[in-house]
Amino acid sequence: MTEDPQETAADLAAELGFEPAVSLSGADKSARPAPSARKPRRRGVVRRKVGAFGVLLGALVAVGGGYAAFAASSGAADSGSDAASVSHGRQMYQVTCIACHGVNLQGVTNRGPALVGVGGAAVYFQVSTGRMPLAQQGAYAPRKTPKFDEQETRDLAAYVQSVGGGPAIPTGTLRGNTDSLGMGGEEFRLNCASCHGTTGKGAPLSAGKQAPSLNAATDLQIYTAMLTGPESMPVFSNNQLTPTQKQAIIAYIQTIKASDDPGGAGIDRIGPVSEAIVIWVAGIGLLMVVILWIGARSQ
Repeated sequence: MTEDPQETAADLAAELGFEPAVSLSGADKSARPAPSARKPRRRGVVRRKVGAFGVLLGALVAVGGGYAAFAASSGAADSGSDAASVSHGRQMYQVTCIACHGVNLQGVTNRGPALVGVGGAAVYFQVSTGRMPLAQQGAYAPRKTPKFDEQETRDLAAYVQSVGGGPAIPTGTLRGNTDSLGMGGEEFRLNCASCHGTTGKGAPLSAGKQAPSLNAATDLQIYTAMLTGPESMPVFSNNQLTPTQKQAIIAYIQTIKASDDPGGAGIDRIGPVSEAIVIWVAGIGLLMVVILWIGARSQ
């Protein structure tokens, strides 16, 4: 019987303990050509990978193009408006604020604090109430006629917001409805009346400071004050007073200001004790005038 070369090679390798470099036929195994079937398989894998990459690239281009088209159609005007506001606000800042608050909002020692992190809300409150630009350094910055109009104030706030971040100017409904007056009154008495008084007329504080009257304050000014805590006022974050509670407080304050005093002339509602003192002093003064007049007539 004719021996199988492969079986003979296997027996020889078992006897020698290693596989000979040259086969029984004399051909070198390392010189054998690779099976021709492998090349088409590799080319098929490459084609599949290239195809998948092309599909992914096409999907990304389609999504990006659709998003760009949507953004251009829905927000292009707003972006341009914001850019114009920031640009105008930068010019205003460089003319009126940079000497005290620094080139990069970092503040200037003994002149003005840093504005990094205060946000547009703080700028709006301070500028719209006329407290800034500050006339002179002092413990208390009184309210005065604002130097800038509403749009200029918002432009300046937009610039500070774009550079330093912080609480933005709130939008939407800022005043609660009449159903929230009870909650607003309770929150006002708990959080505000100790400084501003039970009727919001303001009161003196320590070290020459004052809690200002709320007579002239608008909804937005009250809300931004609660967000930023100007001067001695604490910051009321949403963890301390929710937006609903802030809106209720504003509704209570503005309702108190607009309603008539049910007791007659309330002397600007400075309080029952203060009103009684005014009445007593005025009454005694009038009585003294009458006594002196009678005495003068009797002589």
